[in-house]
Amino acid sequence: MLSVVALVMAGSGEQVNDSVRTFPIENYIFKADRNTTPSVDHSKFEVLQQTFENAHQVTEACLSCHTERDKEIMATSHWKWERDEFIEGKGIVPLGKKNILNNFCIGVAGSEATCTRCHIGYGWKDKSFDFSESTNIDCLVCHDNSGTYKKGKGMAGLPDPSVNLNVVAQSVGQPGTENCGVCHFWGGGGNNVKHGDLDVAMLDCSREVDVHMGRDTENMSCVDCHKTEKHQMAGKVYALSSENKDRVTCTECHTKKPHLDKILNDHNIRIACQTCHIPVYAKANATKMWWDWSTAGRLDEDGKPMHENDAYGNHNYLSIKGNFVYDDDVIPEYFWFNGLANHQLITDKIETVPVQMNSLYGSYLDKGASQSSTEQSKIWPVKVHRGKQPYDTINMTLIQPKLWDKEQGKGAYWVDFDWDEASRIGMEYIGQPYSGAFGFIETEMYWPLNHQVSPASESLKCVDCHTRNNSRLASLTDFYLPGRDRNIFLDGFGVIVIIGAIIGVIIHAMLRRYLRRKYFFQKESN
Repeated sequence: MLSVVALVMAGSGEQVNDSVRTFPIENYIFKADRNTTPSVDHSKFEVLQQTFENAHQVTEACLSCHTERDKEIMATSHWKWERDEFIEGKGIVPLGKKNILNNFCIGVAGSEATCTRCHIGYGWKDKSFDFSESTNIDCLVCHDNSGTYKKGKGMAGLPDPSVNLNVVAQSVGQPGTENCGVCHFWGGGGNNVKHGDLDVAMLDCSREVDVHMGRDTENMSCVDCHKTEKHQMAGKVYALSSENKDRVTCTECHTKKPHLDKILNDHNIRIACQTCHIPVYAKANATKMWWDWSTAGRLDEDGKPMHENDAYGNHNYLSIKGNFVYDDDVIPEYFWFNGLANHQLITDKIETVPVQMNSLYGSYLDKGASQSSTEQSKIWPVKVHRGKQPYDTINMTLIQPKLWDKEQGKGAYWVDFDWDEASRIGMEYIGQPYSGAFGFIETEMYWPLNHQVSPASESLKCVDCHTRNNSRLASLTDFYLPGRDRNIFLDGFGVIVIIGAIIGVIIHAMLRRYLRRKYFFQKESN
């Protein structure tokens, strides 16, 4: 539950003193004091005091009081791992973790038993999973407040055997950042690997890492912004969605005029808040910037998989995945973005290299006229993850290989190290053709940044963009940026105006001198 305890100047964190100065309400945000103490003590419910033999029984007990909640959950993308989205030129297609490829672990198909460790369900090991069975819902992964719940590795989303289901079931409450972070911080196989701005350090960070979640500032939780109604959570990751709907925006709290300076507020027309207020990302821990699958498969002298780390403890090479490059305090890349995106589907032919796993639509000329877009394009900061991954050299499509299995001899690359067999079985599993010829192709994937917002004092300054030397916006060449760009006509006109002004001043001074002398001569002659 949120209660207003103070009004804070947006962008500065400065406490307002109304006796000194009064500002219009649009220049404030609400500072929230978050009360996370559950209003109900679940340990007193008799239905939760039984000895649970399995996780499904816990869900059944939850639903005996929280009736109809299962129907709400089953309508969410957290449950279905897909949603219907409109893609320009492709129509309405299902998009989600269930079927979208990325350039990290590529995709979940064929490896569900390990990937669904981050699913809010129990038992999704293959295509036989029953999405209509309510007891398959995992209530605990989002609502555990004991800090002891975890899912087992390779167990299709079922709890680790070490978990005491009775303790967890009696310790449930509102989701906290820990609940969200157990999946969203660790996407891609490690902390901060995928997003770059979602890091386990944000569980206990300073305002310098994230001004909203810092323990010494707002101390906000994920659900403070990602508000939820009937289990439908606001906000969608751009890597898995294409439409500009159900987003979470800064202006929901800060309004469209958060600054006291009109010029800064006018920048918001074409520049996203994040562009100035997230000057760097991966502040506390490095994020993965490059993943090369083509080098995977190298084994040691004993034929065992290899594991090499860089000087900071990040994976530098894994036999099952290839080479990686990490970086921290990364300066974003900048793109025009109107909220719409395209996606390279498994059925799409490869037309460009690097393959654009997801394309962000937008340009300087985009004024928001598109019927699918609710706003004009703005300049956004983006993490671009690059890599090389398998593709069918004859069919010219990306490949979904089978990656994981508990046993050898079933074609999973992570245990058998055979790309051809992993590709054949993986594509057969999803019902797509495979020619038998594979190679590796460069890919790019775009992750617009929204988290790890810096304090106002650390935000970008005018000179960071309006300069001819190392401008943050050097790559955006489709518009004229004062201070960065040269234009023969404008520069020439400016020079003429300046010279004209100087000449005008000189003429004016000469006329004043002449007329003054003439006045004195006339006065003396009289």
